[in-house]
Amino acid sequence: TQVEELGNIETPIILTNTLAVGTASTALVRYTLAQEGNENVVSVNAVVGETNDGYLNNIRKLPIKEEHIFEAIKNAHGGKVEEGCVGAGTGTVALGFKGGIGTSSRIIEYDDGKRYTVGVLVQTNFGRELHIAGHKFSSNLYKKEKRSKGSCMIVIATDAPMSVRNLKRLAKRAFAGMARTTNVMSNGSGDYAIAFSTAYRIPHYPNGYVEIPPLIPNSRMTQFFQAVEEATQEAIYNSIMMAESMKGYKNRYVAAFPIDSLKAKINCLQEQRR
Repeated sequence: TQVEELGNIETPIILTNTLAVGTASTALVRYTLAQEGNENVVSVNAVVGETNDGYLNNIRKLPIKEEHIFEAIKNAHGGKVEEGCVGAGTGTVALGFKGGIGTSSRIIEYDDGKRYTVGVLVQTNFGRELHIAGHKFSSNLYKKEKRSKGSCMIVIATDAPMSVRNLKRLAKRAFAGMARTTNVMSNGSGDYAIAFSTAYRIPHYPNGYVEIPPLIPNSRMTQFFQAVEEATQEAIYNSIMMAESMKGYKNRYVAAFPIDSLKAKINCLQEQRR
């Protein structure tokens, strides 16, 4: 793909369901072409991620329209991010419970008092068994099925100046965090991570040279790797902890994670350590 080949992102990143990828892509192209300064642009690489929410959502009706994409872009803002059963996470199921959108971040203290942030947003729709701190939590949702399915989308943002190569390395480490939350990443789980830096922009038509700030060296990437692993794990947990029970297509019901059971296990563990 162009992202892999050229190392830059040309559009907002849209997360949606499997059958809405085409609609989302077309909407992103229309949005980008309409921006001031893009009058002569004839190629747009739209970035769209998806999971299949067809268990709870009547996905065959193709409910997502272009206006929904335009509305999402218009309403995007900084600050606190909604989690749980929102946006592309409305109909997802994760690790046997209601999944959704989750976020987390880590702040890294760097040289000369500089602080950088690694933020992660996930759309969870994968797995059959939830693991937290060595404890296993399972539901009756997949009791009749012997396989797990679904996918997880992971979007990573940082204000640290990184090369394209190190952003790829950062994205790969996110799966270490994902692995801590479950027992298996199945054959049908199409999991993707994309990472980008806000430290600099690449002009669509650069003149001569592209100016970039000093970059984080390879030797200092370990702390960023740890940050993205921890944030991904926590974001997945948050997507489940913030989700609510939902009844959807064909009266299918997916329960929210029973947080009280987690509290009980934590209290029991604390008692054992005393």
